[in-house]
Amino acid sequence: QVQLMESGGGLVQPGESLTLSCTVSRGKFSINTIGWYRQAPGNERELVASATADGTKTYAASVKGRFTISRNGASNTATLQMRNLEFEDTAMYYCNSELRWGKKVSAYWGQGTQVTVSS
Repeated sequence: QVQLMESGGGLVQPGESLTLSCTVSRGKFSINTIGWYRQAPGNERELVASATADGTKTYAASVKGRFTISRNGASNTATLQMRNLEFEDTAMYYCNSELRWGKKVSAYWGQGTQVTVSS
């Protein structure tokens, strides 16, 4: 059974840092991509950062230079280091993973972890 376990959200002040972690319990599947999305109240869910199996990383323009995604293949874990957090980064952050079994590719989501940036 596939599970995505997230940790690391919390309340911080502007300019501070947080690190989110996501561990994928992948069963028989192989992991194509692990990424983080976020959704603020009233907004659509948006990609924050993702990392593919071949090491390609993608970032939203709003977080480039401030957030870093890292992936540990041995532990099936991805971390999102968030620095210089801004009010606009406040959202529920969701881990997403694209898993493959043969030719079938499926996407899975974690339950989300709240990040609040407030003074």
